[in-house]
Amino acid sequence: MSDLPFHYAIVQAVEKDPRYHPHAYEFVRDALHVAVKHYREGQENQHVSGQEVLEGVRLHALAEYGPMAFTILGEWGLHQGSDVGNIVYNLIETGYFGKNDGDSLEDFSGGYDFETAFTEPFKPKLNRQEA
Repeated sequence: MSDLPFHYAIVQAVEKDPRYHPHAYEFVRDALHVAVKHYREGQENQHVSGQEVLEGVRLHALAEYGPMAFTILGEWGLHQGSDVGNIVYNLIETGYFGKNDGDSLEDFSGGYDFETAFTEPFKPKLNRQEA
């Protein structure tokens, strides 16, 4: 990571790749911190994998935005794991984030379906028993 202020990293990233709203960059940065806390809290090596970042995205979105998570993330251009990866790699290109030798954009592929992950927890559960 560099000493580049985050705001300037966002400006540089959005200028180069305008697909994502500036709030998406802030959200992904915060979700990365959630992933580090969830998977690496107290460890010296705080590197998280792409799939772990995606889990941080899921946890952070549900906690922060609840039933509106799918809609809000979609408004910001986040529709699937590869969008999160693009944001991470855009921030790597600015020098704000670093990466390990084995890291790649493909690490963010797959994962979960955003619509299911962000809407299912809020659908009503049927509590009736069949007689």
